[in-house]
Amino acid sequence: MASSETTASSTIEIAAPPEHVYDLVVDVARMGEWSPESTGTIGSPGAVETGDHFWGLNRKGVFRWFTRCTVLEAERGQRFVFDVDFPPSPVARWTYEFRATDTGCEVTESWEDRRFGPLAGPIKWFGGIVIPGPRAAHNQRNIETSLRALKAAAEG
Repeated sequence: MASSETTASSTIEIAAPPEHVYDLVVDVARMGEWSPESTGTIGSPGAVETGDHFWGLNRKGVFRWFTRCTVLEAERGQRFVFDVDFPPSPVARWTYEFRATDTGCEVTESWEDRRFGPLAGPIKWFGGIVIPGPRAAHNQRNIETSLRALKAAAEG
């Protein structure tokens, strides 16, 4: 577990091959099955690849919003990275790293705050209404919850 004001990260051991767990993660329409905030995507893009875009759907309480996501890296069984934007402003970068172990794999999920530039203030203000308190601490809890649910799905 690691977090700062602008990052959060956690690792979990999963008794499944890294390629299998990777395939679950890159099927972004299923993200809502393990994430407490993401509900999936607009449409069903299925497995995404480097350069692909998708629209992520999110919810917290009564609030609902969408984001535009761009896949930066998609290396099966190794690494999956995508940027999140609330056009035209950057919001976050999510990274999943997979490392084979003797019993399956370790998966590390990381979040990096990218809210900067001229629209950072309004986006952080709105984010503070939707999710009061430090965003990194909130995302740290969400990452830990997501990884436990991903583990259950991969091992189930």
